[in-house]
Amino acid sequence: MRDRRAPAELAGAAVVTEGSTPPVPPSPPVSRRRFRGRNPWVLVVLAIVLTGVALAVVDQRATSRPATSQADVNDIVDQKLADAVEAILSQPPPGVAVYENTRPALVVVQADRGPGPGSQGLGSGVIINDEGEILTSLHVVQDAASIRVFFFDGTDATALIAMSDPNNDIAVLTPQRLPEVVVPAVLGGGASVGDEAFAVGNPLGLTGSLSAGVISGLNRSFRLANGRTLTGMIQFDAAVNPGNSGGPLLNRAGQVIGIVTGLANNAGDDHFIGIGFAVPIGTAGGAAGAPAR
Repeated sequence: MRDRRAPAELAGAAVVTEGSTPPVPPSPPVSRRRFRGRNPWVLVVLAIVLTGVALAVVDQRATSRPATSQADVNDIVDQKLADAVEAILSQPPPGVAVYENTRPALVVVQADRGPGPGSQGLGSGVIINDEGEILTSLHVVQDAASIRVFFFDGTDATALIAMSDPNNDIAVLTPQRLPEVVVPAVLGGGASVGDEAFAVGNPLGLTGSLSAGVISGLNRSFRLANGRTLTGMIQFDAAVNPGNSGGPLLNRAGQVIGIVTGLANNAGDDHFIGIGFAVPIGTAGGAAGAPAR
């Protein structure tokens, strides 16, 4: 016998009668695969948008500040210049540093030529290496029966002439005893006319004296009392007197650029009238075996 039921009934579907509410069909399952592929891109776009907003806020804040005026710039520049000038003016004169750096290397040289008045000569010297060797002028110690040196810390010792260069009035002394701490000077290079110059020595027995001036000339000739003429000398106008001979002539950096050897005085006495002479350190150092400068 044929079944005359409707196809929907045969399929087990719900039967809708007149006046009843039709059932809502179930939603199809959502595919998670679609969102899994798009979620990272959504986050990237969101990050870009937020970054743009943040930059806009920062830019708005920056542009909302008042612009620096030309008067403000001028005030800043003036203040910086004033600070720089004050820093320069507050520094001590260069001679202060030159003296402090050189004083430990300065030596008093005393030469004893025998009994009788005027037999003792006084000059200066400078320590030039860690062995305590002393560079001085030859005429300070020449023909001396004995030589004694006095160091900055009070140590004194006898000394011998280790080397001499009569053509340039230079001698190198080797002390028999050294101070506890040996502080050699720094040997410098050349000199130019107009450069600052400082002479440190023991003029007229006034130990540890400094005088300042400038380099007045180069390649000068100077005649010693013994008749020998020295050439290639540095001329300077820093005050020197008897007792300065053998001491260092220094530049602004505190480097030894020469060894003071004499002074010019047409009156015939030994007192300074404005012109001093020094053997260049390149020449003087050669007597101590130093390389040419």
